[in-house]
Amino acid sequence: MQRTVFNADHDAFRETVRAFIEAEVVPVYDEWYEAGIVPREFYYKLAELGAFGIEVPEEYGGAGIESFKFQTILIEETARAGVSFGGSGVHVGLCLPYLKNLATEEQKKRWLPGFVSGETMFAIAMTEPGTGSDLAGMRTTAKLSADGTHYVLNGSKTFITGGVHADRVIVCARTAASAAEDRRFGISLFVVDTKAEGYAVGRKLDKLGLKVSDTAELNFTDVKVPVEDLLGEENKGFSYLGQNLPQERLSIAVGSYAQAGAAVRFAKEYTKQRNVFGKPVAHFQNTKFELAACQAEVDAAEAVVDRGLEALDAGTLTAADAASAKLFCTEVAARVIDRCLQLHGGYGFINEYPIARLYADNRVNRIYGGTSEVMKMIIAKDMGL
Repeated sequence: MQRTVFNADHDAFRETVRAFIEAEVVPVYDEWYEAGIVPREFYYKLAELGAFGIEVPEEYGGAGIESFKFQTILIEETARAGVSFGGSGVHVGLCLPYLKNLATEEQKKRWLPGFVSGETMFAIAMTEPGTGSDLAGMRTTAKLSADGTHYVLNGSKTFITGGVHADRVIVCARTAASAAEDRRFGISLFVVDTKAEGYAVGRKLDKLGLKVSDTAELNFTDVKVPVEDLLGEENKGFSYLGQNLPQERLSIAVGSYAQAGAAVRFAKEYTKQRNVFGKPVAHFQNTKFELAACQAEVDAAEAVVDRGLEALDAGTLTAADAASAKLFCTEVAARVIDRCLQLHGGYGFINEYPIARLYADNRVNRIYGGTSEVMKMIIAKDMGL
């Protein structure tokens, strides 16, 4: 069926992105994969493409388009090609909503032009060692100085995507003790300069998948954060985090759907070329049935994603809607990618083939942004259970 969520402008952008990936990413992707990181200068090329400024208001150098659909195209096209832009997805997909919704006019003038140009790459630091999804249990602290000019930040974060290349990091820290009746009280957000004294990037984590994404540990030792870099109101950070989770979870659903579609494409191409017992693997009934079943699941995930995209742009996407989309699409992707790898036989286990990398990359989708178990809790609560 023809998708109806995209128009001619989206189609033109998709063609541009696809050509960009073929020219700028595919030829060097193996080098990135071996190095375990995307070169910092690549982000300037993404900026020239316009990838960072689509949703940024025009007065700060962006295009001023209020729609997530262009970012969706970037997600879909990287999955289609079996490549990644590293941690830059967090820069726009996760960090920009906080800057647009919470930053003061003065802060926007300071940060958004560099955001658009790629001069200032952003990441966000929520998760801490030992707390996982329990953000209310975070122990990183930010204490206001005696003269009231700055906060003193101490603590550590882990699993921070984009953490190596980041120039600014939105750090969640506790500015007040949690109240007995509300563990979520007392968390604030700060836009921290990574060049500040006491700020340190720890290990670049060696992950099962997402090898080119710079995921790191961060450490803060008496880092002075100017009061001008507080994002939003003090002690209200937890509510801000909740407001942006639906978009984050929908973006994971989009990525999962796109990866499942890519897996079918890779398996279809491979089985047409690979001969077994004197004929292509694609000629066997089992292959046809497996790919047909996978395509049906991809079609269903596409419908869920497209419904979510329309709701997000309309401002009606609920937390439960996003959780349902994430749960469904990530589970579909896990099944489809596994079956498509099986159709590759032994070569599906070799990292030289994109299906193997896709298999590893996809696994985290059921973990980050909230585990599948957390998604089920959200959905169940919405059902009145």
